[in-house]
Amino acid sequence: MEWLLRLPAPWMGFIIFAISYLIAAVVFWSTTRLTGARGRLVDPGILSPLGVVFGLLIVFTAAQVWGDLERANSAVADEASALRDVILLAKSLPDDNNSRLRELVERHIDVSETEEWPAMARGQAAIAMPTALREALREVLAFPTVDDTQKTAKSEIIKALEKALDARRQRIVISQTTISWVRWFGLLVTGLCVMVGIAFAHLDNRRNCGIALTLFATGMAASILIIAAHSRPFNSTVNPKRLHDIKAQYSID
Repeated sequence: MEWLLRLPAPWMGFIIFAISYLIAAVVFWSTTRLTGARGRLVDPGILSPLGVVFGLLIVFTAAQVWGDLERANSAVADEASALRDVILLAKSLPDDNNSRLRELVERHIDVSETEEWPAMARGQAAIAMPTALREALREVLAFPTVDDTQKTAKSEIIKALEKALDARRQRIVISQTTISWVRWFGLLVTGLCVMVGIAFAHLDNRRNCGIALTLFATGMAASILIIAAHSRPFNSTVNPKRLHDIKAQYSID
């Protein structure tokens, strides 16, 4: 399933819809050709509880995905805000310390864009990955201060760096969360049960059976596509633009 979640959304959608329609076609052919029945095998009332179960599985799975997406956006926003504070507060330090701190922030942003984000998109990022923020925190702790203004700035920079590190840790942890194969299996099996139920309930009218199966297969594929496309928030939905904008806004050159 992981290979599918790493595909671009158009290809992901194509494969999901193709599989959904294929399953519907197999169900239609199996029930109409192999059973040989001309009347309904099950009462249409059975479709209601099956549909409710399938709907609840979709809702619960989507709730996890949207929650992860919201937390991912929040973590990136917090990290960008903290880095912005570091850059602004660094202006109160001596020029050498200010330049060094801005250089480390720039390096952190570059590594986040080029190394961490691709790794997070694959779910392979690790908190232990090197980051210039740790080096920046160590150096700030050693910075000398000559007046109360610099002491206050140093204290606030330390807090901002700790906040940025915590936000980075959160986004990496979020990138490692996945929808378990058990939940995917449950969705597919329940969807298959609904399709079989639809087919058995419309055996007396093959046209209605085909239409009903096609409609359900379309809705099922659309629901699974929406969930799958957002199950890896750092694959496409959440990008490092906020961090990149820090460089552009404050001209870190």
